[in-house]
Amino acid sequence: MKTLRTQVAIVGAGPAGLLLSHLLGRSGIETVTVDHRTYDEIAGTIRAGILEAGSVRLLVDSGASTRVLTEGHRHDGVVLRFDGENHRIDFQGLVGESVWLYPQTDVFIDLAARRRSDGGDVRYGVSDTAVDISGARPTVTYTEPDGSVTRLEADLLIGADGSRSICRHAFPDGGRGEWFREYPFAWFGFLAEAAPSHDELVYTRSDYGFALVSQRTPTVQRMYFQCAPDERPQEWDDDRIWTEMRRRVNGNGFEVEEGPITAKMVLPFRSFVTAPLRHDRLLLAGDAAHTVPPTGAKGLNLALADVAILAEVIADFYAAGDADVLDRYTERALERVWRAQHFSYWATTMLHMVPGATPFDIQRQRGELALITGSRHGSTYFAEAYTGWQQPKQ
Repeated sequence: MKTLRTQVAIVGAGPAGLLLSHLLGRSGIETVTVDHRTYDEIAGTIRAGILEAGSVRLLVDSGASTRVLTEGHRHDGVVLRFDGENHRIDFQGLVGESVWLYPQTDVFIDLAARRRSDGGDVRYGVSDTAVDISGARPTVTYTEPDGSVTRLEADLLIGADGSRSICRHAFPDGGRGEWFREYPFAWFGFLAEAAPSHDELVYTRSDYGFALVSQRTPTVQRMYFQCAPDERPQEWDDDRIWTEMRRRVNGNGFEVEEGPITAKMVLPFRSFVTAPLRHDRLLLAGDAAHTVPPTGAKGLNLALADVAILAEVIADFYAAGDADVLDRYTERALERVWRAQHFSYWATTMLHMVPGATPFDIQRQRGELALITGSRHGSTYFAEAYTGWQQPKQ
């Protein structure tokens, strides 16, 4: 067994892990990042991405990515569609901010390229990863792609290893709490070769269920509609999918652009938070610590916000030599996490048809949407939450 030492060991080389490695590297802090997936597996995973204004500033200002500005699509608003009518929320006019349509896959590609150019130590395709926090220094043991076994010792261990995190489960029994909610529906997502149906996202509430009209490139649309969690994508052909989208979205002069469907998937809904985010010298970030429904486009943004705070706290830890400063991370991160949990839950329940909904429930949804779109104060709240709350440094 080969033994390595580093200051910070990061499990998970997705956007959260790579951005943390990048930010710590800028502060002169050494990291080693490991992931059981290969580079091609991560880069080949098709995932959408709406980046908040603060996320874009973080990527650009830190030198992680400028491609988000040149190849991403800036959206200055979003459309809430209900009762067959479009109602635009003007982000720029209300809060002076925008969001960027930029796939999570591209965020990963940019960060991976940045780490390569900076000489960062990122190890893809490892296996048999195990973490141990029982000793004076946390350790990560893993098998390299060539079959050799490595034991990595670190001052700090960061779990950025997704919703099935092994690091989260390394907390001792009783060392953390969990809060979660399961939803009785999912999203059926698909990619279609067609021109954009609209220049901004269209969130639709209909009596047949929710639908979302988005885009991936100028020639590929990304769309979703509400479905049962156990729906089987292979049972849906193109005609059935487009029939479902038409009845949920089309009307009053608005129609979705149609074309051949190239990919299909079902996305389950779950809200989850664990706390605290620290035990001794192990800290959690991103989906390892919390997940949200995709309705509010908060998942990736929360992960990046976690990392921005965590990088500051870790730098303070090395400057002060005091492990107690690590406790600041949980309080600062969870303030934003619970805001996002509320917004995601609220937007989800406002826009989706809930099984067993009564006529009162349906009319209440319509009233809630009318309140948001018919009041500047209501629209401003939605715009501020969607574009992201700005969190000052502490």
